[in-house]
Amino acid sequence: MSVVRPTRCVPAITDVDVGELAASGVRCVLFDRDNTVVPRDTGVAPALVMDWMARVREAGMSLCMVSNNFHSGQVEASAAELGCPVVHHAMKPAPFAVRRALDLMGARPDEAVLIGDQVFTDVMAGNLAGVRTILVEPQTTTDLWYTHIFRIFERAIGARR
Repeated sequence: MSVVRPTRCVPAITDVDVGELAASGVRCVLFDRDNTVVPRDTGVAPALVMDWMARVREAGMSLCMVSNNFHSGQVEASAAELGCPVVHHAMKPAPFAVRRALDLMGARPDEAVLIGDQVFTDVMAGNLAGVRTILVEPQTTTDLWYTHIFRIFERAIGARR
Protein backbone atom coordinates (compact mmCIF):
# COMPACT_ATOMS: atom_id res chain seq x y z
CA MET A 1 0.00 0.00 0.00
CA SER A 2 1.21 3.48 -0.83
CA VAL A 3 1.87 5.79 2.09
CA VAL A 4 -0.62 8.30 0.63
CA ARG A 5 -3.46 5.82 0.07
CA PRO A 6 -6.07 5.53 2.83
CA THR A 7 -7.49 2.16 3.73
CA ARG A 8 -10.97 3.62 3.06
CA CYS A 9 -12.66 6.86 2.07
CA VAL A 10 -16.04 8.03 3.40
CA PRO A 11 -17.85 11.36 3.22
CA ALA A 12 -17.75 12.08 6.99
CA ILE A 13 -16.60 10.54 10.24
CA THR A 14 -20.25 9.92 11.08
CA ASP A 15 -20.44 7.65 7.99
CA VAL A 16 -17.87 5.27 9.48
CA ASP A 17 -19.79 2.15 10.52
CA VAL A 18 -19.07 1.57 14.22
CA GLY A 19 -20.17 -2.07 14.06
CA GLU A 20 -17.85 -2.67 11.13
CA LEU A 21 -14.93 -1.15 13.06
CA ALA A 22 -15.61 -3.39 16.04
CA ALA A 23 -16.03 -6.47 13.84
CA SER A 24 -12.67 -5.79 12.19
CA GLY A 25 -10.86 -5.79 15.54
CA VAL A 26 -10.57 -2.03 16.13
CA ARG A 27 -10.23 -1.24 19.84
CA CYS A 28 -8.94 2.32 19.47
CA VAL A 29 -10.15 5.13 17.21
CA LEU A 30 -7.64 7.92 16.69
CA PHE A 31 -8.92 11.02 14.95
CA ASP A 32 -7.87 14.44 13.73
CA ARG A 33 -9.56 17.55 15.09
CA ASP A 34 -9.80 20.31 12.47
CA ASN A 35 -12.36 19.65 9.74
CA THR A 36 -12.64 15.99 10.77
CA VAL A 37 -14.67 16.34 14.00
CA VAL A 38 -14.61 20.10 14.55
CA PRO A 39 -15.41 22.37 11.59
CA ARG A 40 -12.67 24.97 11.26
CA ASP A 41 -15.26 27.73 10.81
CA THR A 42 -17.15 27.02 14.07
CA GLY A 43 -14.66 25.37 16.43
CA VAL A 44 -17.42 23.21 17.96
CA ALA A 45 -18.15 19.55 17.27
CA PRO A 46 -21.60 18.99 15.74
CA ALA A 47 -24.17 16.91 17.64
CA LEU A 48 -23.94 14.16 15.00
CA VAL A 49 -20.21 13.76 15.75
CA MET A 50 -20.91 13.63 19.48
CA ASP A 51 -23.56 10.93 18.89
CA TRP A 52 -21.16 8.92 16.70
CA MET A 53 -18.49 9.06 19.40
CA ALA A 54 -21.01 7.85 21.98
CA ARG A 55 -21.70 4.84 19.73
CA VAL A 56 -17.95 4.16 19.47
CA ARG A 57 -17.69 4.11 23.27
CA GLU A 58 -20.80 1.93 23.60
CA ALA A 59 -19.11 -0.57 21.26
CA GLY A 60 -16.18 -0.76 23.71
CA MET A 61 -13.65 1.24 21.72
CA SER A 62 -11.51 4.04 23.07
CA LEU A 63 -11.03 7.42 21.41
CA CYS A 64 -8.02 9.73 21.21
CA MET A 65 -7.56 12.99 19.32
CA VAL A 66 -4.26 13.46 17.44
CA SER A 67 -3.97 17.04 16.22
CA ASN A 68 -1.33 19.14 14.49
CA ASN A 69 -3.05 22.28 15.76
CA PHE A 70 -0.61 24.37 17.82
CA HIS A 71 -3.37 26.24 19.67
CA SER A 72 -3.19 24.00 22.74
CA GLY A 73 -6.08 25.69 24.54
CA GLN A 74 -8.48 25.18 21.63
CA VAL A 75 -7.38 21.59 21.10
CA GLU A 76 -7.64 20.71 24.80
CA ALA A 77 -11.07 22.37 25.00
CA SER A 78 -12.27 20.25 22.08
CA ALA A 79 -10.85 17.08 23.65
CA ALA A 80 -12.63 17.93 26.91
CA GLU A 81 -15.88 18.58 25.03
CA LEU A 82 -15.48 15.22 23.28
CA GLY A 83 -14.43 13.47 26.49
CA CYS A 84 -11.19 11.98 25.25
CA PRO A 85 -7.42 12.26 25.64
CA VAL A 86 -5.44 14.31 23.14
CA VAL A 87 -1.99 14.35 21.64
CA HIS A 88 -1.45 17.82 20.20
CA HIS A 89 1.49 19.39 18.36
CA ALA A 90 1.47 16.03 16.55
CA MET A 91 3.64 17.08 13.61
CA LYS A 92 1.89 14.66 11.27
CA PRO A 93 2.87 13.15 8.83
CA ALA A 94 5.59 12.02 11.22
CA PRO A 95 4.22 8.89 12.92
CA PHE A 96 5.54 9.65 16.42
CA ALA A 97 2.37 11.24 17.81
CA VAL A 98 0.26 8.36 16.46
CA ARG A 99 2.57 5.92 18.24
CA ARG A 100 2.35 8.04 21.39
CA ALA A 101 -1.45 7.99 21.21
CA LEU A 102 -1.39 4.19 20.80
CA ASP A 103 0.82 3.90 23.88
CA LEU A 104 -1.45 6.26 25.80
CA MET A 105 -4.48 4.16 24.88
CA GLY A 106 -2.76 0.80 25.38
CA ALA A 107 -3.45 -0.30 21.81
CA ARG A 108 -1.38 -1.98 19.13
CA PRO A 109 -1.32 -0.60 15.57
CA ASP A 110 -3.40 -3.54 14.29
CA GLU A 111 -6.12 -2.64 16.82
CA ALA A 112 -6.40 0.99 15.73
CA VAL A 113 -7.67 3.23 12.98
CA LEU A 114 -6.82 6.88 12.30
CA ILE A 115 -9.57 9.02 10.79
CA GLY A 116 -8.72 12.38 9.23
CA ASP A 117 -9.44 14.79 6.41
CA GLN A 118 -5.95 15.24 4.96
CA VAL A 119 -3.81 12.84 2.96
CA PHE A 120 -0.45 14.50 3.56
CA THR A 121 -0.87 14.64 7.33
CA ASP A 122 -3.44 12.19 8.70
CA VAL A 123 -3.27 9.37 6.15
CA MET A 124 0.50 9.45 5.88
CA ALA A 125 1.00 9.50 9.66
CA GLY A 126 -1.39 6.60 10.16
CA ASN A 127 0.12 4.54 7.37
CA LEU A 128 3.66 5.21 8.62
CA ALA A 129 2.60 4.14 12.12
CA GLY A 130 1.03 0.95 10.77
CA VAL A 131 -2.61 1.72 11.58
CA ARG A 132 -5.57 1.56 9.22
CA THR A 133 -6.59 4.94 7.85
CA ILE A 134 -9.93 6.41 6.86
CA LEU A 135 -10.01 9.61 4.83
CA VAL A 136 -13.07 11.85 5.21
CA GLU A 137 -14.11 14.92 3.32
CA PRO A 138 -13.38 18.16 5.20
CA GLN A 139 -16.39 19.48 7.09
CA THR A 140 -16.00 22.99 5.64
CA THR A 141 -14.06 24.76 2.92
CA THR A 142 -12.57 27.07 5.56
CA ASP A 143 -8.96 26.03 6.00
CA LEU A 144 -5.42 27.25 6.42
CA TRP A 145 -3.90 28.68 3.24
CA TYR A 146 -1.36 25.87 2.89
CA THR A 147 -4.00 23.19 3.41
CA HIS A 148 -5.77 24.49 0.29
CA ILE A 149 -2.51 23.83 -1.60
CA PHE A 150 -2.24 20.31 -0.17
CA ARG A 151 -5.80 19.61 -1.32
CA ILE A 152 -4.78 20.41 -4.91
CA PHE A 153 -2.10 17.72 -4.64
CA GLU A 154 -4.57 15.29 -3.05
CA ARG A 155 -6.78 15.65 -6.11
CA ALA A 156 -3.78 15.36 -8.46
CA ILE A 157 -2.73 11.99 -7.04
CA GLY A 158 -6.34 10.77 -6.91
CA ALA A 159 -6.14 10.03 -3.18
CA ARG A 160 -9.87 10.38 -2.65
CA ARG A 161 -11.61 7.36 -4.19
